[in-house]
Amino acid sequence: MTTTTTAVYQTELPLPDRRQGKVRDIYQVPAHGDMPPGVLIIASDRISAFDVVLPNACPGKGQALTRISTKWFDMIREWNLISDHLMSLNPDDVPGLSDDDKAACAGRMMYGRACRVIPVEFVVRGYITGSGWKEYVKEGTVCGISLPEGLEHCQQLPEPIFTPATKADVGHDENIDFDTACDIAGREVMERLRDVSLEIYTRAAEYARTKGIILADTKFEFGYALDAEGKETGEILLIDEVLTPDSSRFWPAEDYTVGRDQDSFDKQYVRNWLETIVSAGEWDKTPPGPVLPEDVIVNTLSRYDEAARRLFG
Repeated sequence: MTTTTTAVYQTELPLPDRRQGKVRDIYQVPAHGDMPPGVLIIASDRISAFDVVLPNACPGKGQALTRISTKWFDMIREWNLISDHLMSLNPDDVPGLSDDDKAACAGRMMYGRACRVIPVEFVVRGYITGSGWKEYVKEGTVCGISLPEGLEHCQQLPEPIFTPATKADVGHDENIDFDTACDIAGREVMERLRDVSLEIYTRAAEYARTKGIILADTKFEFGYALDAEGKETGEILLIDEVLTPDSSRFWPAEDYTVGRDQDSFDKQYVRNWLETIVSAGEWDKTPPGPVLPEDVIVNTLSRYDEAARRLFG
């Protein structure tokens, strides 16, 4: 385990096939007892911006993300729209971990069913912003979907739209149209999961609004569950994180104003500070990134914590 103060910057667990993303450490967990093959997902306290992982961490960020995600999983189960991968949040259920390993995992782990991931990002947008806004300004469309003329930046759309993207191992995902997504995953699967994604977004956005948060857009991932022999089953599960500030845009409803960028419950403090460093000619958005000042870390964590508090108390 590598830590920064009380932060968990990265983990080194005695489990096979370790993979490290920008924020998460992922391990394979072999089938054991009555448990099928699993995946252990650890949300570290690393911070990335502009596709660069920064050298210091944000203590507690991974735990905030995990709390938000698992609360949403509970809610989505109640809606009975689709099954999910999550089996346990308890480090004791993962074989082979020492007490130190379990301490590193506590509050920031999701132990889920192993799946073959469907290589599409299932993106739902309820407001026009980000890459969707850029395309709309040029073409009047988002991922090939025609939208009404005269929309303003960050305006709510007449109804949510489904805009899939490719899953990129490195760099940014790329927006694709629905027919291209069908070529990748199959039309029947895409139609079903499009409808599920839109329904989850709609219900989540309604709930979030009652808590003073606008859910502008989000993305989901799905996969085919594997059986005890590691073979693919026909069961499709909702996987990965869900409806967190890292996979969604959360805006404070009380500050929302059409026609401008919105404040958000994520690492905006980090991005803003980095832009000042770039403007000063002190960084060019390539690795290694600069060390973040303490106030930037504190302000960033406070936004994640506030999102968790508003949504789930």
